[in-house]
Order: sequence, then structure tokens, then C-alpha cells
Amino acid sequence: MENKKHIHVFTDGSSLGNPGPGGWGAIIIFDDHVIKELGGGENPTTNNRMELSATIGALSYIAKTEKVILLHTDSSYVINGITKWVWGWRKNNWITSTKTEVINRDLWEELSSLVAGKKIEWKYVGGHIGIAGNNRADEIAVSFSKGKPEKLYEGDFEKYSIQNILDVSHDVEQKKDRSASKAHSKAKAFSYLSLVDGKVMTHQTWAECEARVKGKKATKFKKALSKEDEGKIKKEWGL
Repeated sequence: MENKKHIHVFTDGSSLGNPGPGGWGAIIIFDDHVIKELGGGENPTTNNRMELSATIGALSYIAKTEKVILLHTDSSYVINGITKWVWGWRKNNWITSTKTEVINRDLWEELSSLVAGKKIEWKYVGGHIGIAGNNRADEIAVSFSKGKPEKLYEGDFEKYSIQNILDVSHDVEQKKDRSASKAHSKAKAFSYLSLVDGKVMTHQTWAECEARVKGKKATKFKKALSKEDEGKIKKEWGL
């Protein structure tokens, strides 16, 4: 194992319904060749609360560390919230720019306290794209949301079943085609397609699509730019 000056963390949250029964998972990779998996659940809850809970659970466990923490999450909500939005919320007495109360204030306050004085690098990783750490955190989260928790590992890295846990190379591969990807991402969506358990659904908004695939295994999702594009995507998926 490399990066002895760092502690790596992967987190994810899941909610079967929004609100509904939820779970969270976290994996901590210490620099002394030790792995610690964490998990928990709540009912009822939401995806965002579980994403926050996963981050809080991990940082609480390593609260006394003085090392740099590389925290990998697929939640832009968590990253943007703790690095950008939270400062304005606190200044405005936890009222948003739209004059409403901040949702999940209790968790944001707890997370704010945990990150104070810490050396944390927030790393966004795409969900459901084959990154081992994210996949494992998702498995743990989903298991708790279903009320059938996975057996959590604690022990030597050498005996851990996921030896490529620190491999986030998929992100590197994506960057090679970033020009085309950026152009596609900026283009206005015609619709969003999701594939879950072999069934395709078409959504008008990303929020609807995300809610369907979040926390579920073997899913696919993609933005379509036209009716013709929808057909091409379905063909790519073998449908």
C-alpha cells in the first residue's frame, strides 16, 4: 500500500424511497495497512441524509487523526455543501438564498464540527462506473437500507477481498475524452434514460432518473439529446 501520509475514505448513502428506509456505508484505508468498514441505517430517511451520515460516520471514527484525509464520494451535494454552501448558511442563521430553512441542518452542523481543523481533500467519483471503493461503500449502504447488513471487515489490507480498493483510474480514463464529455454535459437534455433490472424508463428530469438508480446494483443511466439519441442509447444497451 502507498501514500503513507494519507488516510483514504470512500463513502456512499442509499435510500429505498425518498423518504424511505436508508443506509450508509464507509471504508477507511489507514496508512498502517489496516482497513475498517462502517455502516448504519435509518428509517425513514433520504438519500442526502444518508450521504451526509456516511461522511459523518467515517470522519467521526478518525476524528483524532492529523493526517491528510482523501475522502472519495459520489455526492456533489456533500462536497458542495461542506466546501461552499455551509459558510453562507451559517452566516445567514441557516436560511438559504431562497429564504427557506436549510434541509438537514442537524447533519450539516455535525459535519462542520468534524471537518474543523482537519486536512481533507474532497474527491468526487462517479457512482456506478466501476470504482471499487465506491461500489463497496454502495453495497454496504444498500444492505443496511434493506435491513440485511453486510458483514463489515476490519483487519489487514493484505487479507481484504478488494485489493484494488484504491484504484480510481476510471476517472483518469474519463478525462481522456473530456472535450466530448463536457460538450455533451452542457447540451440541453431531451430526456434521461435509466436501466434497472432490465427495464428501461424515460425521465424528464435528472432528479427522477437519479432517484431510480441510486443505491441499486447493475444499473445504467444516460442523458439523451433527442428522440433519435434515445434510440441509439437503447441500442447500445442491447435493447
